[in-house]
Amino acid sequence: MENVVLIIHLLLALGLIAVVLLQRSEGGGLGMGGGGGGAISGRAAATALSKVTWLLAIAFICTSITLTIMAAQKSAGSSVADRIGVPQTEEGGEAPAVPALGSDLLPPSEGDNAPLVPSAD
Repeated sequence: MENVVLIIHLLLALGLIAVVLLQRSEGGGLGMGGGGGGAISGRAAATALSKVTWLLAIAFICTSITLTIMAAQKSAGSSVADRIGVPQTEEGGEAPAVPALGSDLLPPSEGDNAPLVPSAD
């Protein structure tokens, strides 16, 4: 179901891009449509392309919200630790193993033979 909504979402995005690029801009940029509104008014007449733009935008937002809800339901009750395989402790269970202080993740101490700074030799 999630894949179907995602495909519809991508098709809506491509359609929205195409419809916006087809519209006539104030400067006449990429607009393919003709007609010049000779009268200057505060509100332009709603063309078919602007109505299609609104419909595609509303559908795009609806699919975005739907995908968000589906992802939230899918991840409910899970943790990142569940996905990487870290054992979780239960009451009375053993704690996960903690790396020792002499681990390879820590820098060498002063008493070690390894140099702390690389030499130029």
